[in-house]
Amino acid sequence: MESARFPCPEAATRRLGAGTHGRSIVCRPRPRPLTVGALMLCVAAAVTVALTFTPHAAYAAQPGPVLAVESIQQVANNIRVWLVGILVSVATLFLTVGGLRYLAANGDPGEIEKAKLAMRSAAIGYGLALLAPLFVTIVGRWVA
Repeated sequence: MESARFPCPEAATRRLGAGTHGRSIVCRPRPRPLTVGALMLCVAAAVTVALTFTPHAAYAAQPGPVLAVESIQQVANNIRVWLVGILVSVATLFLTVGGLRYLAANGDPGEIEKAKLAMRSAAIGYGLALLAPLFVTIVGRWVA
């Protein structure tokens, strides 16, 4: 009951303005404890570091002999594969940054808008990655 009447300890001990000469007591919000979003961010960072520095996670297949390209279609196909890979990687990075910004926004409208912009950019990146084969096919037909 006391805590409902006096929202902060300073107001409870000073009894609503006693000795303040008519000034009201400003109660500042207490710092928030570690939130679930911050905890998830720490766990995600720990998993990323663990996977990055694990030696067997970086092994790849043994490379075969490097062959020359036989046709322009193969060049276009290779460009398509690289383009899709790069676009999906960048879009995933933007989606991750947008999600982390949204978690860390804490209700701030400006930060929420920045997070939404990053997520919108990720959606555009995924859309371009889906359309990349079409673009490469069109350019391949112009060249061939």
